[in-house]
Amino acid sequence: MAKFNIKLRKSRNQPTTAEGARGFTREPRAELFLLGVSNMVGADTFYEGATDRDTRFRDLVAAVAVADPDWFSRFVPWLRSGAMMRSASVVAALEGARAQVAAEIPGSRAVVNAALQRADEPGEALAYWLTRHGRALPKPVKRGIADAAVRLYTERSLLKYDSVGSQVRFGDVIDLTHPTVRDERQGDLFRHALDRRHSRDNPLPASLRMLAARDALMALPVEQRREVSDPAVLGAAGMTWEALAGWRQGAMDAAAWESVIPTMGYLALLRNLRNFDQAGVGDAIADMVAAKLSDPGEVATSRVLPMRFLSAYNAAPSLRWAYPLERALQHALVNVPALDGRTLILIDTSGSMQSPFSKDGTLRCWDAATVFGLALAARAQAATVVSFSNASRVFPTTAGESVLAAVRRFKDGGYFYGMGTDTEKAVREHYDRHDRVVILTDEQAHWHGAVDVAAAVPAEVPVFTWNLAGYRVGHTPTVGNRHTFGGLSDAAFAMIPLIEAGSRDRWPF
Repeated sequence: MAKFNIKLRKSRNQPTTAEGARGFTREPRAELFLLGVSNMVGADTFYEGATDRDTRFRDLVAAVAVADPDWFSRFVPWLRSGAMMRSASVVAALEGARAQVAAEIPGSRAVVNAALQRADEPGEALAYWLTRHGRALPKPVKRGIADAAVRLYTERSLLKYDSVGSQVRFGDVIDLTHPTVRDERQGDLFRHALDRRHSRDNPLPASLRMLAARDALMALPVEQRREVSDPAVLGAAGMTWEALAGWRQGAMDAAAWESVIPTMGYLALLRNLRNFDQAGVGDAIADMVAAKLSDPGEVATSRVLPMRFLSAYNAAPSLRWAYPLERALQHALVNVPALDGRTLILIDTSGSMQSPFSKDGTLRCWDAATVFGLALAARAQAATVVSFSNASRVFPTTAGESVLAAVRRFKDGGYFYGMGTDTEKAVREHYDRHDRVVILTDEQAHWHGAVDVAAAVPAEVPVFTWNLAGYRVGHTPTVGNRHTFGGLSDAAFAMIPLIEAGSRDRWPF
């Protein structure tokens, strides 16, 4: 999501892509940015194993955190809250703090705190540090995790995330970081978390009413639990749908879902549409779900990435979700610009683009590329959409067609090739006096004889590359009218008209 008009690293040897084409390396901040927005820590990619990829990420973090601490202090919070990369931001914050402490650079406490945005993350951060670096906690790391615990630990989060299966529990975080509570009630909560962790049989403090309500429900005989269906009662006990399923000790039927749906979060609803249908949830409740999913305020607050709507659309068998999901996707793509003139959009559907784009594997890189490529085309004045691999083919766009329907037609029409990456050939064959070129790819082009993959495009015509994989070597130099971005959100594409208008913005933070 950033413009990288930067000087390339000098090297005696011309770098190449993984498929042998002439390649171009980037300065460390640009390389870290592209890797950060595509790095699912611990996951293999098509051309790079998890161990090598994670090592490269840590090395880049350590170098950039010391070389440009101001940039790094803005990058990590954005990586977590803007790009929604949870694991990568936690690792970046901790490894950056380690490097900055060694270099006697202040400020990493705030970065660690900012990277932790969910109540299980202080424990995950501590578990990562203990596993990788041992029990000696530098003060900025210790204080940053403690700050996050004070901000995130509540009765509800304790019930949801303080699992006996976790390596580091809430009580461990409190024991090791010594957070300063914000009020008396949180003090009661922290003491109770320590009691839970150390199996102390102390009475529950009276201030913790949600925990008391949960205890009352847990005390009910199993045969009576199905009778509890009041959403207010379940909500007062902090009962999530996962907890409800375990508490009932039986399958989630329509009545169970309908009792908990009113208190479910946006992403939980999105992920369970298929379950609602299979259980036979009634139309009235389904209408409530549909209204929440398609509400623009809910979409904005949820910060759900647009590709999640494609995943839900693919998983949900009922047509009653199609229109709400399409509306939700349109709200999530509100910042995609309406480009004037003629735009050539090239979507890489080579074999390497089958690498996972989501941690759960339900989305591939080419899914993400297709969603955004077709969304950009839908709002452009005149767009030529091309799927390319070794071969290439123009995808015919239809005026007024929804993005999700277009994605389905793209898939059903055989536009996912799964072969090699002949980017230069696709550009050369399909560029025809367009006003701009947009390429969505992992940049690992096959060998070609040109200077770079965009050699057929005149220098005065901008070429925008979206890198979906974060490999070290790219397929074009990032100079002049050649721009490389990373991270697929609607805000990324808003950079196109800004750059064409002469904006100097280089980073989205």
